[in-house]
Amino acid sequence: MAASGTIGVVGGGIVGLAVARELTRRRPGSRVVVLEKEDRVAAHQTGHNSGVVHAGIYYRPGSLKAELCTRGRALLRDYCTEHALPYDECGKLVVAVDGSERVRLDALEATARENGVPGLRRVDRAGIAEVEPHAAGVAALHSPHTAITDYVAVAERLAQDVRDAGGSVLLSKPVTGIERRPGGIDVVTGWAERHRVDRLVVCGGLESDRLGELAGGEAAPRIVPFRGEYLSVVPAKADLVRGMVYPVPDPRYPFLGVHFTRRVDGSLEIGPNAFLALSRRSYGRLSVQPADVARTLAWPGFWRFSAAHWRTGVTELRGVLSTAAYLRSAQRYVPEIGLADVRRGGLGVRAQAMRRDGSLVDDFVVEQRDGITSVRNAPSPAATSSLAIAELVADRVLGG
Repeated sequence: MAASGTIGVVGGGIVGLAVARELTRRRPGSRVVVLEKEDRVAAHQTGHNSGVVHAGIYYRPGSLKAELCTRGRALLRDYCTEHALPYDECGKLVVAVDGSERVRLDALEATARENGVPGLRRVDRAGIAEVEPHAAGVAALHSPHTAITDYVAVAERLAQDVRDAGGSVLLSKPVTGIERRPGGIDVVTGWAERHRVDRLVVCGGLESDRLGELAGGEAAPRIVPFRGEYLSVVPAKADLVRGMVYPVPDPRYPFLGVHFTRRVDGSLEIGPNAFLALSRRSYGRLSVQPADVARTLAWPGFWRFSAAHWRTGVTELRGVLSTAAYLRSAQRYVPEIGLADVRRGGLGVRAQAMRRDGSLVDDFVVEQRDGITSVRNAPSPAATSSLAIAELVADRVLGG
């Protein structure tokens, strides 16, 4: 595929599509081509998350996450309004269930205020009951502008924007090679199909480490996939939570803990948990991809991480094996939802970047070399931040 002034984007998740849209907006004379491995957009992380639009409560002040979540939320809200996409500011409570969690709640409040979370307020037990009458706790942070949306619908609209601007979204195009050639970059898909581009952006999500290495990047950070399972609350009990109820997160982990989240269709979910995934792209509870397992086990950081956090892994495994064990942690926050009120729901897989020393990469990571820009780490709140990430990436692509 010959191209003049062509920019390629690998990845049909919400970040890749947002980047492609931003590039078409900034350089209407250029051709933008999106290459997506699956037969549809938003097939993986974008289509398997909880739909939350974060307000910036959790992220280290000054980090890319903090900066881009704040801007991204505003851009996403306006985008959904412009295109009549679902967007519901149902609000969130981050709840301390007892006095031992107050110190962590205090620290979280300081972070949220430094990040300028709009409308944030501290509430006591009575304030919790006012916002979420069926929630239990001694204190909480209320974020009224935390919202929910349908990220698959957003991604599909972004893909249409790219097409409307004269770009292409090519499906069923697994990237098997990236080769720098005189006059451009060849992106090989399938066994032999070549797509010539002048510049390339890689937004591979769960495959970002593999694609980053194909593009000439380092082996680190390595993606170690974590699966998150959800429980679905029966319709008769779904109205016990009006918006979202979250625990106070453990700052040692990038995961926010099992929480209650309304979906835009009115249903209520509990989750996700976080346990090692044995497949990056399959969503059955027993799905195993030997190549994915081998890649995880070969990474020295995985063993160092496991040695440091094996007790947490055992706790998470209990929830994987037992619905009752899973629900017990959630019932601390909404006691009236019992075992008879839930069913096993879907699951997602999170791409978590890990260093060789076993530490988890907490911020967004964007690398650039020789005409190729790679998004090497884009975990939550990447969906919230997607339009702002796109601005950052476009700045680097077009300025480099």
